[in-house]
Amino acid sequence: MKSFFQFLKEAESAAALQAKKLNLKSDGHGGWYDSRGEFVAKTEGGKLKFYDKNQVPGQRDPNQSRTSQQQVDTQKQQQQEVPVNNVNQQAPPEEGEAVELNTLTIVFGRFNPPTVGHKKLLSAAERAAAGGDYNIYPSRTQDPKKNPLDPDMKISFMRKMFPKYEENIINDSDMRNIFDVLASANDNGYNAVNIVVGSDRQAEFENLAQKYNGQIYNFDLIRVISAGVRDADAEGVEGMSASKMRKAVLDNDFDAFRRGTPKELDDGDTQALFDAVRQGMKVKKKVTTEMWEVAPKYDHKGLRENYISGKIFKLGDIVENLNTGLVGEIIRRGTNHLICVTKENYMFKSWIRDVMEAVVNYPGPSGVPADQREVGTDAHRKYVMRMTGVQDIKNFINKYKAKK
Repeated sequence: MKSFFQFLKEAESAAALQAKKLNLKSDGHGGWYDSRGEFVAKTEGGKLKFYDKNQVPGQRDPNQSRTSQQQVDTQKQQQQEVPVNNVNQQAPPEEGEAVELNTLTIVFGRFNPPTVGHKKLLSAAERAAAGGDYNIYPSRTQDPKKNPLDPDMKISFMRKMFPKYEENIINDSDMRNIFDVLASANDNGYNAVNIVVGSDRQAEFENLAQKYNGQIYNFDLIRVISAGVRDADAEGVEGMSASKMRKAVLDNDFDAFRRGTPKELDDGDTQALFDAVRQGMKVKKKVTTEMWEVAPKYDHKGLRENYISGKIFKLGDIVENLNTGLVGEIIRRGTNHLICVTKENYMFKSWIRDVMEAVVNYPGPSGVPADQREVGTDAHRKYVMRMTGVQDIKNFINKYKAKK
């Protein structure tokens, strides 16, 4: 004889399971809401049916048939019978023509260096994709303090550490920030995206991705899904981070570094990764590097003291957001955050712990392809203009014109 709990488990529909993976909330009547409280889908025939983002609740769709309208009228009558304690809950849209979603699940991150903790992020992306397409985009920036591995080397180690996701880890020099990734997905025919991030970055990605939908890209549905809670003070996978790994290299603590790598990476490859990070951080050269520069999570006081004193992140400085890859000029300094604007005039906000001085002339890949350093090309001209802070060719010529 089945227990009551077995009965409940078997009764859970495929729609409910899919909705749980997408972090959707039920209204108790077959409707589903995203993290922003917007109605996005309804259970029909045990499956999720998604709705057009432009559909207006309470209005008939122009292409709706008489039969569909009769179903809507019935639905309205049922909604009027909802118990009093649900009266303030937003009613789901009337049934119209559902939009067929072609969804890409994406992960964008630094992975510098990759750790065992990142496996949780990649697994969450696989679950969110629910059998659909998913891609992992490592960032392209390289610098000695927070991004010691160049993109090619980083991706090579990632494919060794996470062989299950080897084909999903994308090495594309054009994918420098989250906007590049979203625009590319849109251009490739996807009309919906899942963005999988750590819980501490969910709000940042949610606000940014939704803000520019319809400008840089145009999706019918954007979901930002948490891969789970991140706790820097926890032991094991939950607390592992790239900051801890860089700190271990700075401390020359190979054992601590080894605990941050998965079992798929043997001791020889782990030593090679440790040496590569140490070389990228220029530890052998005895460069004076403070902890707040390498791992700000472990030296909040040092970071804040340098910020308050005005030694770092000044107005007009060009910085890069470590989470999204966006590069912009600081136009406002808050108590613990910055307001920045990209050269395309897109605004973004960052906590001071999540930014670094932008890399524009580092002697390595650093997200700048070789063709942008070939003298005489348009790409090189634009590259030099970015480094010198000019906006158009006229200003560029005037700025460097010889004075008579």
